[in-house]
Amino acid sequence: MTPPWAAALWRLVPRVPAQIGGGLALLSFIIWALTGAGSPWFLWTWLAVWLALALVVAWRWSRLAPPGPRRSVETLGAFAVVLSINAIFNWAIGGAGYFWPIWVILGFGIAFSVYLVYLRNRGADLRSRGERELTERVETLTETRRGALDVQAAELRRIERDLHDGAQARLVALSMQLGRAEEGLADRPEIAALVRQARVEATAANAELRDLARGIAPPVLTDRGLAAAVEALGSRAPVPVTVDAQIGRRPAPVIESAAYFVVAESLTNVAKHAPNSRAGVTIRLDRDELDVVVADDGPGGADAAAGSGLDGLRRRVAALDGDLSISSPRGEGTRIEVKLPCGS
Repeated sequence: MTPPWAAALWRLVPRVPAQIGGGLALLSFIIWALTGAGSPWFLWTWLAVWLALALVVAWRWSRLAPPGPRRSVETLGAFAVVLSINAIFNWAIGGAGYFWPIWVILGFGIAFSVYLVYLRNRGADLRSRGERELTERVETLTETRRGALDVQAAELRRIERDLHDGAQARLVALSMQLGRAEEGLADRPEIAALVRQARVEATAANAELRDLARGIAPPVLTDRGLAAAVEALGSRAPVPVTVDAQIGRRPAPVIESAAYFVVAESLTNVAKHAPNSRAGVTIRLDRDELDVVVADDGPGGADAAAGSGLDGLRRRVAALDGDLSISSPRGEGTRIEVKLPCGS
């Protein structure tokens, strides 16, 4: 049974050149036999035919490898093997003696080794260059994303100011005017009732607009910073809250907003799921990181995967390359810790 490798090599032999070469080899043997069968010079013809076909097969075999360093290595190796075998045949046909093909084999071995070292160094250089380019790309994307987030935070604060100074102020003025109009229609109760209803609706719309503006960027956060905004949250919370905020400088607006909403959502969850507990908020800012911890002594058992609010906080923190961790063993309360990078 023919080995698989031999069958594969046989498929690479060019049929027509092999037939022509075989014919020349047979013809040279016949001529040698008819001319007296002296020195076997026909072997040189056979060697030439073999070398031509072997080089073609070696080339075709190396082309089976995918383009790249592997193909070049296999091409060099295949040619080295063929030429080394050819040198041994030449030595044998030439009468043997001193085994000079060893120098051919040694030369190909040295060339092959040098080429492998070159490819390894080149691959290391390419990997190093790729890593540098990837690092630079990541840094660029990080900077552009942070810039986009800063622009977004500034735009949200501008919208909050516009709502506060524009639409809210107009609704307050409208409510006051409707109140005066209602007083002037005391003798027309039906129309006064309509005006009263309009004033109630304007007051409700103003309250909703105020809540919306606070959800975008609370004025106290914009004006007085994170520590004051968190203290205001703690004072309004339906559960007792202690706040320990030590912030030597104000972080970037987008970091302040993220930290504020982490505290706000966490305290909302405490009031909702542990109304009889106490909560504590701790905020620390060092050179490179803002740490925010919200802990309560409630029943625990919070499921981070089930709560859409916590999932939203996690996405908000992740967008800033921050980290949010939740520890909530049953009967031991809940602890939410957030780390936000601030840079120097």
